[in-house]
Amino acid sequence: MPKPVTDRPKLPSPGRLGLVQEQAAANLDRLGWSTDAHVELLWSLSRAPDADNALLAMVRLADALGDRWAELNSALLKDKGLRGRLFGVLGASLALGDHLIAHPQTWHLLAGAVALPSASELRDEFAAAAENTSDTTSAAAPLRELYRDKMLVLAALDLASTVENEPVLPFVAVGEHLSDMADAALGAALIVATRSACGSGPAPRLAVIAMGKCGARELNYVSDVDVIFVADEASALAIRVAGEMMRLAADAFFEVDAALRPEGKHGQLVRTLESHVTYYQRWAKTWEFQALMKARPAAGDAELGREYIEALTPMVWTACEREDFVPEVQAMRRRVEELVPAGVRARELKLGTGGLRDVEFAVQLLQLVHGRNDDSLHVASTVDALAALGAGGYVGRDDAANLTASYEFLRLLEHRLQLQRLKRTHMLPESGDDEAMRWLARAAHIRPDGQHDALGVLREELKRQSLRVSRLHAKLFYQPLLESVGQDALGISAGLSTKSAERRLAALGYEGPQSALTHLAALTGGGARRARVQQVLLPTLLDWLSDTPDPDAGLLSYRRISESLAEERWYLSTLRDEGAVAKRLMRVLGVSAYVPELLMRAPEVIRLYADGPNGPKLCDVEPDGMAKALIASAGRHQDPVRAIAAARTLRRRELARIASADLLGMLEVTEVCKALTALWVAVLQAALEAVIRANTPDAGAPARLAVIGMGRLGGGELGYGSDADVMFVCEPNAGVEESVAVKWSVNIAEQVRTLLGTPSADPPLEVDLGLRPEGRNGPLVRTLASYTAYYTKYAQPWEVQALLRAHRVAGDLELGEQFLLMIDAIRYPADGVSAATVQEIRRIKARVDAERLPRGADPNTHTKLGRGGLADIEWTVQLLQLRYAHRIPALHNTSTLDSLNAIGAAELIAEGDIDLLRQAWLTATRARNALVLVRGKATDQLPGPGRQLNAVALAAGWDNDDGGEFLDNYLRVTRRAKTVVRNVFGG
Repeated sequence: MPKPVTDRPKLPSPGRLGLVQEQAAANLDRLGWSTDAHVELLWSLSRAPDADNALLAMVRLADALGDRWAELNSALLKDKGLRGRLFGVLGASLALGDHLIAHPQTWHLLAGAVALPSASELRDEFAAAAENTSDTTSAAAPLRELYRDKMLVLAALDLASTVENEPVLPFVAVGEHLSDMADAALGAALIVATRSACGSGPAPRLAVIAMGKCGARELNYVSDVDVIFVADEASALAIRVAGEMMRLAADAFFEVDAALRPEGKHGQLVRTLESHVTYYQRWAKTWEFQALMKARPAAGDAELGREYIEALTPMVWTACEREDFVPEVQAMRRRVEELVPAGVRARELKLGTGGLRDVEFAVQLLQLVHGRNDDSLHVASTVDALAALGAGGYVGRDDAANLTASYEFLRLLEHRLQLQRLKRTHMLPESGDDEAMRWLARAAHIRPDGQHDALGVLREELKRQSLRVSRLHAKLFYQPLLESVGQDALGISAGLSTKSAERRLAALGYEGPQSALTHLAALTGGGARRARVQQVLLPTLLDWLSDTPDPDAGLLSYRRISESLAEERWYLSTLRDEGAVAKRLMRVLGVSAYVPELLMRAPEVIRLYADGPNGPKLCDVEPDGMAKALIASAGRHQDPVRAIAAARTLRRRELARIASADLLGMLEVTEVCKALTALWVAVLQAALEAVIRANTPDAGAPARLAVIGMGRLGGGELGYGSDADVMFVCEPNAGVEESVAVKWSVNIAEQVRTLLGTPSADPPLEVDLGLRPEGRNGPLVRTLASYTAYYTKYAQPWEVQALLRAHRVAGDLELGEQFLLMIDAIRYPADGVSAATVQEIRRIKARVDAERLPRGADPNTHTKLGRGGLADIEWTVQLLQLRYAHRIPALHNTSTLDSLNAIGAAELIAEGDIDLLRQAWLTATRARNALVLVRGKATDQLPGPGRQLNAVALAAGWDNDDGGEFLDNYLRVTRRAKTVVRNVFGG
């Protein structure tokens, strides 16, 4: 080591050089870099990604060199390229710095005219190193040293431009050279493993097929190398050689992953070519063909490797014709998105939104779709594929260039992060770690731009590139489709032929691609402003639609809504300017047949899809406020028909709001039921007031009239397809004969039922009076005294049971309250119900189970009458109410869930059983509501596997659109609940 310099001339201060550590000045002295002769060298040091780390590493390297330090010191003063390469590495990679210090003479590799060796030169050098070893144990250290030396040279050339104006090493060249190094390393490991396993005996014919990034020759600095082994004979010896090769490679170079082989980690490590072909012909999944797009012989028997590629490649380009291609592609996309926790998604370069996987997935899917008819797309690397897609007109050339630039920028950051400690990572530093981000900016050769420092430039660039990738990810698929339908009228040849466009739409989940193209042509046709806006919107909208269970129906609904709102400027402006509105609308349209019909007639609800100051505007409406507004709106009209029309208008709007919020996961199922009940009650009140207003003589109304809600209306648990079960009770006003009062009341009730039941384009408003005394043969309206007499003398057990859900909902509230007080003695008798009544209830339930289930219905998946469905839960709860409400006041309520809570609190049955019944009721209610939302009409039967079941799963709040998972959960929950029902209801 040189002696410390004490008489130091005036040089740039450590601070100006970017050296912030306290010992920086002392370290400069120790190296002898405090003279005028070292000024240029010091400015080079200051441009290192981390000047302090580079300086500390130089001190350690000088110590390791000892007397030979002078040679390096002299070379640094003379060789500008050496400075750039050495300081670049030491300032960017702690791990390679440690390698240099452990092998100090390696610095000579960075001096002079440094060039990357060719692939054949690498193979020869690694093979020679392998031949000089005796076994896998002794081979690891020299092979590891050689591999690190080669990586040091590559990294030095890659980083030199950050320090000196050395030529920038293209990203593609880096990935290719790393792949060539991996090939050479695998070949060396195979040589040693073969000699170790076979000795002097004959070696098996074994080919190593590179997959993934290595197969595509776009490898990272630190990455597993995916491989597949193919042999002429899958012998124990071949398996041993492959295993030994993987172990040696892991010790010396990198992890070798054979999980992409047939049957994955559970499959044979080595297969014959015939076995591979048989597997891919019979059992392979879509993702396995997608993986084969990057397959390439890397080491071992070259002829066998070539035969493997020739045998399997044709299968890759017919994979898009497979029946399960679309659902498997969508499932792959979901799995990728689910891999990343939401909290770190913004830091993920690979799997985050707008990240590397978005580019790779999109490119590979386009290759699969169009590659069958275009051999130019049969390329492995992402950059080459983008160029081929652009050249072939499958994506715009500018879009291909921009996406390539974004991809290379993100890969550059990934490389720099991995080089620091030679660890496999795709994660940006945490948001508050400015120093780490500043280092990354310098390592990536990002400089201040006049407005921002390097850190600010990096953050802005990350934001810009992520947004660009997200935008182009959608545009990549759909812009050529729009061009293909939009240019025909002008006689200009489109980027995609009609057949190519149909293939692409089919691969993206559109079952009717011809119809989809017709819709696109209609939406983008002409030169009007709205057509131009649609051309901008549709790439992203179509991408969002493709993630829904039924993009075909969603696109048709979007076209219909767009055409009906063609003259409304706010509509397209809102979709263009409010991304949340457009995305939510596409989700709703691709799931539901119920909501689009409502939106056609209540389009103003689309504006509520936006976010407000307190969250989504869809959730801003209070049910009480809505009810008052509806009743007030109807009250402005004297004519009952016009009044009910006004009520229908507000009901339509409110149904669209509730259903939209429900589909978007903004409302719990209990909130949905309460909102729907409040809406029905408001409509009943508005209709009743309107009819009474029109039929009241000058002398005043002959009677007071109250509406009693029954069933789910009385329990506050209505669904989208529910009728309103009601009874009417009247009471003559003073001086009016009872017969006159009843006749007038019957007329009012009949008009209310008829006017509300008038067919319309809206969901029906059926008023059902079937639960009144004597059923459909009994009078429509009775007085309070008549009800009292009937229930006291003639009430059947089922009628008493029905009264458990009776609640006043509209009309004269005082009269309604009197009715409830009267029936309390009937439904909650002081001594409870008799054993005979309990037995009769059980008999009726058994008859319902045997006779009421519709012909052909599946009792396992009928949400109302099926096993563990709504009827099972509600009858069980009501039987417990009949038996115990006389001594448990908390059971005096009409809600199934509230009654279950009271049953649990009273410990009438085990808490675990309460939970099972509660979950079954909630699950069946969600499913029943979802069926209406998806199909657009009332139904209780879950569909079989397919798109409709997937849509029901999403509409019911399932985590994804996997209908199979949803159905399995439904069957499990209801099966457990049925066991409780048998034990509790059956006694």
